[in-house]
Amino acid sequence: MKIVSYNVNGIRAALKKGVLDWLVAANPDVICLQEIKAQEDQLDLSQFEAAGYPYTYWFSAQKKGYSGVAILSKTKPKNIVFGTGIESMDFEGRNIRADFSNVSVMSLYLPSGTNIQRLEHKFEYMDLFKSYIDELKKEVPNLIICGDYNICHEAIDIHDPVRNKNVSGFLPEERAWMSNFLKSGFVDAFRHLNKAPHQYSWWSYRANARANNKGWRLDYTLVSTPLKENIKRAVILSEAVHSDHCPVLLELKQ
Repeated sequence: MKIVSYNVNGIRAALKKGVLDWLVAANPDVICLQEIKAQEDQLDLSQFEAAGYPYTYWFSAQKKGYSGVAILSKTKPKNIVFGTGIESMDFEGRNIRADFSNVSVMSLYLPSGTNIQRLEHKFEYMDLFKSYIDELKKEVPNLIICGDYNICHEAIDIHDPVRNKNVSGFLPEERAWMSNFLKSGFVDAFRHLNKAPHQYSWWSYRANARANNKGWRLDYTLVSTPLKENIKRAVILSEAVHSDHCPVLLELKQ
């Protein structure tokens, strides 16, 4: 099973940049999208079906043109869960889950902490999300949480850990939360297989950051520990340039 996660920074903008041609070539079984910035009725769903994804599920923010997540699949899931049922988490459209026969796949877009109010919201969301997942794992043990976590976990995951130590996305409290989340029963699939530095999934549009590979690894495929032995491949697809993020890919042995 091949799963891709991609923060597209606006699905309509990404479509104009050829993301569907890329998707056909990459050919994942499931793709998790974040930051779609669109409502379902603003999209021509037939183009996704033509690309091989007849099953598309969209969970948009209440605010138009903002946030939102989606899951596109080649096969029909057994069940789809929109949101978490927690209003303070769901009004911005940040979680959607598709249950298949052997695994459940979640697309997550964790808030960024761009100012003090948003940082407070981010920490509240992180706490609620951890509690939600602790309960969910009891009934859905084979869980994969793909998405933009807006956190660089370790110094290896960011181009300049010293200068960014007080910047949201690399704060000690955020990094500790990620460590604790992993210890609660998840594996960072990419780092499980790849210990090399300078591997990033997001670059600022400013100062030629992408060309100089001054990036951050914000996008993850976290696999619950019962699936650890099924991890076959986990890579960052940095050649895809439809967004300020790039996709991350996870392949599981069935």
